[in-house]
Amino acid sequence: MTLERAPRLILESMAECCCPEPDETSQSIACRACGTAGIPVESLTVKALLTESALARYEHGAYRFCPGGGCAVVYFTENGATFRTEDVRERVWQKEPAGHRTLCYCFGENEAAIAEEIQRTGDSRTVSRVRAHIAAKRCACEVRNPRGACCLGDLNAAVKRLRSISVPRS
Repeated sequence: MTLERAPRLILESMAECCCPEPDETSQSIACRACGTAGIPVESLTVKALLTESALARYEHGAYRFCPGGGCAVVYFTENGATFRTEDVRERVWQKEPAGHRTLCYCFGENEAAIAEEIQRTGDSRTVSRVRAHIAAKRCACEVRNPRGACCLGDLNAAVKRLRSISVPRS
């Protein structure tokens, strides 16, 4: 799947998500380390995911999440405050190499398990499992997901990508 299609897949899933997507209509602010446009993220998300030592450096501000894959910055503000991958409690899937990344931080859905399920059964029920959790109001994406938003669009994109490269076992 091309990167151009990923935002459309995320938008297709937004109606089913457990929490609103961040307001990306505000002024675009780029990460100083890599130049990638930052995604607004709530302070609650940032504070919940910082390590103890990083939390001690936290200052109130309008934080952004940097989705740049080759960049170690996870959160930043326009004023220059930054938190890097070593400052957060979770491994950030956008910062990790493909293969074993966790995509759903609430229920532990990851690429390796999705790929194995597709190899074993020819398909993945990951998205339907997470949708069932969302319907039961069990998710906490705004606190657990470093992006601070629902993972359903990311899961849809990953399942489609992994389906396209999977060769079912005989």
